[in-house]
Amino acid sequence: MITIQELLYNRNLDTNARIKLVKPKEHGLDLYNMYRYKISDFLHYQCIQRNPVFDGVDFLVSFIGEENTSSRFIGVFKVNGIAGKENGKNLYSLNEVDGFEDMKERVIVDWGKSTLSWHQWIDNIKEVIEIQAGLHDQQFTDYFDFILDFKQLKEIVTNQYRDWRRMLSVTKGIYLISDAKTGTLYVGSAYNEKGIWGRWETYVKTNGHGNNKILRALIDDDPNYGDNFRFSILMLLPQTITPDEAIEKERLFKRKLGTKTFGLNLN
Repeated sequence: MITIQELLYNRNLDTNARIKLVKPKEHGLDLYNMYRYKISDFLHYQCIQRNPVFDGVDFLVSFIGEENTSSRFIGVFKVNGIAGKENGKNLYSLNEVDGFEDMKERVIVDWGKSTLSWHQWIDNIKEVIEIQAGLHDQQFTDYFDFILDFKQLKEIVTNQYRDWRRMLSVTKGIYLISDAKTGTLYVGSAYNEKGIWGRWETYVKTNGHGNNKILRALIDDDPNYGDNFRFSILMLLPQTITPDEAIEKERLFKRKLGTKTFGLNLN
């Protein structure tokens, strides 16, 4: 039997520290999908506690609940004490600790039927029942066999999924955004240092528009409009390509797909 304790201590978690295992309570919320799609909201939720349950604790080992008694490891957090109050509750200052990236979102433990308390000291042994590829439901396999909706792209970029980041950040290319609501298309190119990853990261940071004038107008009218967008790759470009050469390839696809006349490209 392998335990979560073994994995943590093998990665230099301080054996002398006061450590709690936590699986935040639902309280009518869907914490699993909050973590997947609004991770900042989840992390803030974890910081707020009615009772001083994190007082005297050095580190939290955090999980989200899955089916039955399974729980997924999502990180180790340093407890810096109470930072203030929010709606009459304690607001703790928590910072994620580096060094556990290879375990994060991959390790599944049995939380146990007889130990259902959502916060427990680390001496409550948790058996590792599975190690998965990751939380996201679409693994990177090939540049041309995926279409990502915007929620999936946000999940991948926000959580810095290593397989996607590694493959997309070393690749320049021509990409396509399709609007599932209207059927219109947008063609773009990524030719800077961070490749396709860097360009798509900008779409996530701008809620979907990537500083494109037409897309920005759509999202200004409806902040959730980006959820209609679908991202895919049309062509890979050589690492040595110049910006002018990349833009010329982009123009070719715009002409092929008619995205200036009937789509979302202005030029």
